[in-house]
Amino acid sequence: MNQSRSLSDLSLPELRKVLEIKEEIATLEKELSAVLGTNHASSPSAKPAKPAKAPKPAKVKGKRGGRRKMSPEARERIAAAQRARWAAQRGGKAAKPAKPAKVKGKRGGRRKMSPEARERIAAAQRARWAAVRKSK
Repeated sequence: MNQSRSLSDLSLPELRKVLEIKEEIATLEKELSAVLGTNHASSPSAKPAKPAKAPKPAKVKGKRGGRRKMSPEARERIAAAQRARWAAQRGGKAAKPAKPAKVKGKRGGRRKMSPEARERIAAAQRARWAAVRKSK
């Protein structure tokens, strides 16, 4: 079927013919549904019923909410196992075992910078910015 023409491009007799055909299709669909005992679901205007969605379970705080943390010891065990796998792949050359990471407070073993070192870095940065401003 060639349906590339829009309804606005059709002449009045053609529009009447289109309307007649559509009414005939609707009548035939009603007859078919009466014979089959269904609600003419094959028609384009009939929409299938959506299945009901199951309610989502409520989240329980504390159980598995958010990202899980791994202890440094567990990370080291996993890393050692992976290094062993890599060594086996390279031909049996075992890598020396690494020392377990030490955890110090919240920062997790990060080295603390002395106030003097921080001041030196800040002074150097101030000098860099002064040079940038001077060049403009």
